[in-house]
Amino acid sequence: GSARGTLTLLRALSPLAAAAGVPLFANDRPDLAQLAGCAGVHVGQDDLLPVHARAIVGRDALVGVSTHSRDQIAEAARAPVSYIAVGPVFGTATKDTGYDAVGLELVRQAATTSFDVVAIGGVTLDRVPQVIAAGATSVAVIADLLAGGDPAARTRAFVDAAAAARAAL
Repeated sequence: GSARGTLTLLRALSPLAAAAGVPLFANDRPDLAQLAGCAGVHVGQDDLLPVHARAIVGRDALVGVSTHSRDQIAEAARAPVSYIAVGPVFGTATKDTGYDAVGLELVRQAATTSFDVVAIGGVTLDRVPQVIAAGATSVAVIADLLAGGDPAARTRAFVDAAAAARAAL
């Protein structure tokens, strides 16, 4: 959508997310994240560099960056980020990122940094234990949340599966 429409949506969602205790992120747009009072922004490899995103949103906001290779992880680890996203870990049809599946080995590589690691791409409920075991601190999910027709229940199942996987480490 348009920048104006996205800002309007973010401003409407921001108080709802805050009331629910959920941090709201703007994707790709640190300017809109700052204007809407979001908790953070997530940038990709073709967006503003994390250092520029950080300059816009400030030191207290969360800044995440997508990575798809060892070199990108190394670069992200030197940037002023809050977390590093890795993916697509598995094949996915949800979003064409232009990148092939990177596998769990790249999650393991990212986990050697001092940052939280978010695994994204093709993550399903049954894959959560292996993704957490590889070093991810969390997962980003789209398609599998719709499995079974009850996204709220599926979300709770993901939270429970991630907690159980972390406890098993």
